[in-house]
Amino acid sequence: MNLGARLEIEGLTRYYGSNPALDDVSLALEAGEFLVVLGPNGAGKTTLVKTIARLVRPSGGRIRLDGEDWLSAPSERQSQVGMLSHATYLYDGLSAIENLVFYGRLYGLEDPESRGREALAVVGLEGMADERAGTMSRGQVQRLSIARAILHGPRLLLLDEPYAGLDPHAAGRLSGILERLSREGRTILLTTHDLDRAPTAASRYLVLVDGRVRAAGARAELPEFELRTAYEAAVAAAGEARWVAG
Repeated sequence: MNLGARLEIEGLTRYYGSNPALDDVSLALEAGEFLVVLGPNGAGKTTLVKTIARLVRPSGGRIRLDGEDWLSAPSERQSQVGMLSHATYLYDGLSAIENLVFYGRLYGLEDPESRGREALAVVGLEGMADERAGTMSRGQVQRLSIARAILHGPRLLLLDEPYAGLDPHAAGRLSGILERLSREGRTILLTTHDLDRAPTAASRYLVLVDGRVRAAGARAELPEFELRTAYEAAVAAAGEARWVAG
């Protein structure tokens, strides 16, 4: 069963003053595809995620979700998107299940506790349902944050630098969770600055540097060596351009 949504972005721009955080970004994701957006710090990755999540208003361009104008869609459609960002949005004093029940009620779920326990099982935290979020390790908190993001059954999952701060073991567990979600058919957009942490489950890659798309393609079209070369060349070229301009 395909749980994902089709995402289309055309000519997306976002300016902060006279500085473009996003500069004519276009991409298309079919339902169930897994896109990894690679870019160094300051590339515009977080702005891209926040714009898709409708937390930031773009300066120009279009976003469509399943053919619908996403930027003007009614607020009740927001449940189609789940997001994991640098902030966990978890309450340290609440247990794992209490956090999820709280968010389940915000989403208007009929049985938030059952849905919460299902989400905990997906991320392998079913045995820690009664543990307070504030006592969990960084990796466990990240998994709980993913449980929060998928709790309401979103069709598009946005993950902004989910590997940040994780040790290799925790990163491996996270990759396994993402592979499972991808197999279920969810559409996933994940950002990272570290090519070595790009999940192998990804079906497409996009290189974003200084707010512009420098390379993009299906995984089969961009072998790892070519992807790494394109990424490093784009980062180097952008750095040289900034040095010359300075």
